[in-house]
Amino acid sequence: MTIATELPASDPSSTSARTAAAGPGLDAGAEPITMLNPDFPFSYDLYLAHPDGLGSVPPELLGTEIAVIGGGLSGLVTAYELMKLGLRPVVYEADRIGGRLRTASFPAAPEVVADLGGMRFPVSGKAFYHYVNLMGLETEEFPNPLSPATSSTVIELAGRKYYAEKPADLPPFFREVADAWKAAINDGAAFTEMQQAIRTRDTARIKDLWNDLLPQMDEQTFYGFIAASDAFRKAGFAHREAFGQVGFGTGGWDTDFPNSILEILRVVYTDADDQHRLIRGGAQKLPEELWKHAPSGMAHWPEGTSLASLHSGSPRGAVDKISRDPDGKLRVLERWGREASYPAVVTTCQSWLLSTRIHTDEALFPAELWTAIERSHYMQSSKTFVMVDRPFWKDINPDTGNELLSMTLTDRLNRATYLLDNGPDQPAVILLSYTWNDDALKWLALDADERVELMLHSLMLIYPVVDIACHIVGQPITVSWEADPIFMGAFKANLPGHYRYQQR
Repeated sequence: MTIATELPASDPSSTSARTAAAGPGLDAGAEPITMLNPDFPFSYDLYLAHPDGLGSVPPELLGTEIAVIGGGLSGLVTAYELMKLGLRPVVYEADRIGGRLRTASFPAAPEVVADLGGMRFPVSGKAFYHYVNLMGLETEEFPNPLSPATSSTVIELAGRKYYAEKPADLPPFFREVADAWKAAINDGAAFTEMQQAIRTRDTARIKDLWNDLLPQMDEQTFYGFIAASDAFRKAGFAHREAFGQVGFGTGGWDTDFPNSILEILRVVYTDADDQHRLIRGGAQKLPEELWKHAPSGMAHWPEGTSLASLHSGSPRGAVDKISRDPDGKLRVLERWGREASYPAVVTTCQSWLLSTRIHTDEALFPAELWTAIERSHYMQSSKTFVMVDRPFWKDINPDTGNELLSMTLTDRLNRATYLLDNGPDQPAVILLSYTWNDDALKWLALDADERVELMLHSLMLIYPVVDIACHIVGQPITVSWEADPIFMGAFKANLPGHYRYQQR
């Protein structure tokens, strides 16, 4: 899955910092930041928008079947574009269409949804939004801390609580933390220069900057980078600790501290940590609509053809084995015995599945590539949602004049609590806890009710006069992606020294 799907993110003052981050000589009217990833800086959004499409295939190959293993967004985009070229994609899916873009409904109110995987998508993801717009999906700003869509934010650290409706409401300490981070990435990672090159789509400059950074950064952790920076050394440990606990924008980053700093740079260079939007009705609508959509002007296929119609409404089942036939074709065997051969197979599933759940012929990949697949590092991630009778958090506490409950960043078990409003007097959703890596593992052994009880206990210590529980209706919804046998984690994130595996 690409980084556009879901990330921990940004900075308590990110909204006010955007102009500064644009670099010298750039203003609000400058070229936008895009997902021009420094590893592979290809303008996918421009390719996708080109009137000639992505290319063509020789006439004698039209209608050729190509297997696509995995019905998540990557698999469906692959299948959709193969279909437009006039090929016949055959999608295999072990569970449901959507992959990590999984949306759950509350049984008592099916129109009220919770995004268990990707839920907020940066506007810099132009290729992602190409498909969002093509499917006619509606989006709105995600209520990140201190974003315009969030009426109030509470940061609670070491028992001290800070209420803010805008960045300027926070004590100077938090500005110092944000400034230390900005200084660290400018002094040590050419942040301004890289963003300027991304804005102007200067791919040669992007690669020059990135290639200079690789030998310096490949063995460095995220924590090692900030600890070694002059800005954080001068600021002191308290600033470094707060940076880890509440991060720079949508949550703390300390669970990412063991990861390679290169992973973090990809995020911040491309503004993947900022200006997020959600898909109304849930993120799963995007892959579901791609499955049903009938594009016009396809090669070979008649008007009205869709992925769903090519599959008679349902993808093929779970794959049990991939091998090579004597004639060189690839044979795909399904879990319950059906098999077929193809000239090409595209796997978009979690790469570990090629060794843990799919019997993959070892000769299909060289030993070094198998090593790279096995060494991939996947991040754990956990979410727990409850539905409440209404967005009661907007009620005003008469003693303080503040909202009863706010979007909350804390060093307690919950770490991040988000408030999702569906309109006045309508059932609303609270994402009680959104956690990563070590913090996600703390919840793994607990069932949904136990998780909610502990989360409510933490929030009661922050909001002692608020009875959140009395507003909860229906059953909680929870997920731990690392416990799902088809996913075994949320997404890849290299550890130090792993860049060589990515190159392979």
